[in-house]
Amino acid sequence: MPPLNEEQQLQIRDERREQIMSAALKVFARRGIIGTKMSMIAAEAEISHGLLYHYFTSKEELFTTLVEKAMIASDEAMQNVYKLPGSPIDKIRALTQDMMDESGTDYFLLIHQARTSDGVPEKVMELIERYSMDNYVKQLRALFREGQEAGEVAERDLDEMISSYLSVLSGLMVLNVQKIGGYQLPKVDVLLRMITP
Repeated sequence: MPPLNEEQQLQIRDERREQIMSAALKVFARRGIIGTKMSMIAAEAEISHGLLYHYFTSKEELFTTLVEKAMIASDEAMQNVYKLPGSPIDKIRALTQDMMDESGTDYFLLIHQARTSDGVPEKVMELIERYSMDNYVKQLRALFREGQEAGEVAERDLDEMISSYLSVLSGLMVLNVQKIGGYQLPKVDVLLRMITP
């Protein structure tokens, strides 16, 4: 078999890095940074412990990389909601559906771990400050206000309504991850009843 060219080597390296990050996301999302060991990530990625260090020097570096990726994606999703077609409630429905999509659950839990766990790296603390909940609430406030003006969102205190909305979604995602027998996520339209007239 001929040796791999530089492009093939880069492709393999990128694929391995994604494999490691995917495995680390699963472990960090459930165990947090303190409860995670590099050996756990290596086992989840099905690679040797030593090989893991060729890609990331520490679990802190890996955690920070993942949190930054998650925060940027979350911020972009929130900003892109305004570009979606339809009325304000259609946009809120799409955002809610996106937030409840199981493919994003590990990212949600990772951000939750970053915001609530002890021992997170300084760079992660900076990311949490930059991508604060206040930013998300501010972005939602404009959309919810637009919904109120269109008669699609209830005429209640915006901050209280947004706080309730985000709290319910957060709780549902945590419950869904635990895979409790008999538990099933409610449909998006059922959830939206708490904000519609």
